[in-house]
Amino acid sequence: MTDTFDSTDSGRSGTPLRHLQTVAFDGAFVMRLGGELPGVVCGYETYGELNAQASNAVLVCHAISGDSHVACHDADDEPGWWDALVGPGRAVDTDVCFVVCANVLGGCRGSTGPGSIDPATGRPYGPGFPDVTVEDMVDVQAKLLDHLGVTKLLAVIGGSLGGHQALAWATRYPDRVGACCALATSTRLTSQALAFDVVARNAIQSDPDFHAGQYYDKASKPDTGLAIARMLGHITYLSSQGMSDRFDIDRDSPRQIDTDFEAKFSVGSYLAHQGQRFVGRFDANSYVTLSMAMDLFDMGQTHDQRAEAFGAATCRWLVVSFSSDWLFLPSQSREVVAALTARGQAVTYTELHTAAGHDAFLMQEDVKRFGPLVRAMIVSAEAGTPPPDSDSLPPGSDSSSSAQVEALSLIDERIAELIKPGESVLDLGCGDGRLLAALRERGAGRLCGVEVKEPAIVATARRGLPVLDYDLNKGLPEFSDHSFDVVVLSATLQAVGRIDVLFDEMLRVGKRCVVSFANFAYRDLREMYAEHGRSPKAKGEYRYDWYDTPNRRFPSIADVQDLLTAKGATIHQGIYLDTQAGKVIAADDDPNLNADTAVLVISREG
Repeated sequence: MTDTFDSTDSGRSGTPLRHLQTVAFDGAFVMRLGGELPGVVCGYETYGELNAQASNAVLVCHAISGDSHVACHDADDEPGWWDALVGPGRAVDTDVCFVVCANVLGGCRGSTGPGSIDPATGRPYGPGFPDVTVEDMVDVQAKLLDHLGVTKLLAVIGGSLGGHQALAWATRYPDRVGACCALATSTRLTSQALAFDVVARNAIQSDPDFHAGQYYDKASKPDTGLAIARMLGHITYLSSQGMSDRFDIDRDSPRQIDTDFEAKFSVGSYLAHQGQRFVGRFDANSYVTLSMAMDLFDMGQTHDQRAEAFGAATCRWLVVSFSSDWLFLPSQSREVVAALTARGQAVTYTELHTAAGHDAFLMQEDVKRFGPLVRAMIVSAEAGTPPPDSDSLPPGSDSSSSAQVEALSLIDERIAELIKPGESVLDLGCGDGRLLAALRERGAGRLCGVEVKEPAIVATARRGLPVLDYDLNKGLPEFSDHSFDVVVLSATLQAVGRIDVLFDEMLRVGKRCVVSFANFAYRDLREMYAEHGRSPKAKGEYRYDWYDTPNRRFPSIADVQDLLTAKGATIHQGIYLDTQAGKVIAADDDPNLNADTAVLVISREG
């Protein structure tokens, strides 16, 4: 049985980091909000070896309570905070990659922070430490990479505050980032999330032992305030369901621990334990400084502001959100995706359904799910080709060493023949990305898939193709008018609840659209009803039993044609197939009876 005291902090302690390295950068460091430090020290750890070309580096950025110890170095080392993602053979493979993780500016685990000595006074900076921003943190990391001889990163990866750093890297140093993996993060905090930070800082600063921030030489320190701040943080990191699953079973039977905090309930003893452990490894002033840096991070409140903020970026993107995360909402990740999509940037997005809350990005079971997507981003960057857009991807290029172009089905081959070299394509219900990969091989321009099935998203991403986890029943709000030359909807029509709404969206987004669908008026299916009195079942899209079919609609070719006419759409071309016989049905040979599949080319002219 899982110990209810377990958390993502369980393996971390305040003992000195055995593999910590430091580098001092002399000279004035001018900060974004006007403060200045006479010099900065950066604490960091590295994993793996930098290759001769200095082309295999990955930067991992930590969250507010993290540090440079992202993973253990050997069997005798303490656990790292992201061991599930980083290490030999893991998604971020240290047998292949040179991984760097730095303690952020303002921290307390090796880098210059409020607890560092101010050379002007000979005392710790304390409350006099200048206001730090995420951009300042990234600027120090850039100095570190210069020191290590790294001019460009394969990828920068981070969650929460680490995700903020990743976003800042991609926009502040666009020429130095091959891929940006931003997990459980946002372009700015919600007011609710900011409010929790305000309460946490008040808990620390109102502690009688805070001593206006100069407590370093005092016998007592603001441990109570810091512990309460951490307890509050742990509440926001979990989800309602996750807390119920963990604590309801023994709600009134708390763990017996030595604490001055209330521990009447099991959740209370858990929070007291986490708060008390935290004070042993963290500095209260650093917590105030780093939480304020997170609160100050702002890449725009509106869609247009966010799109402008991402304008300089040139990398591939992976954005991951978690369904039960109420600190960094999935809707905030979709805002990032919408801004990137508006700029025509190559982005892969998925929302993982989990009860783990914000902490999901650190949990082993959830890391196993998004880890392959992180790996796909690194592999794409390793291949050295630009993101797939209309200007950069030549015919026959391959953006991923794992990408393969398999033979297409008869239907997809017909669709591929309708798309000209250089045309941009949005594939709705792209499956494993096979059609998109074939189109890339044939010289198509900008490519993007939309899919909801997790294995298919991973398969598409492994081909080096951008894919968005998005419910087609909600339309296509991320995409602007006529933003793609061609929108494809293949073998998906019958599974969509509001196909009339989706048709409107497709005709808005695509200059023209290609729709393929199973014809449920096909001769063999009619016979099953008429002669045998049974629900139709045959090969292909008809293979399901009536009680487990994913097909929500059972349209005929005539039905779809009628709907398109009502929508004011023009049908430019119709290709009618009997896929079971492997032949084309002529338009004058009653395809509504004799074709099992139709492919229509449509647009809304004017």
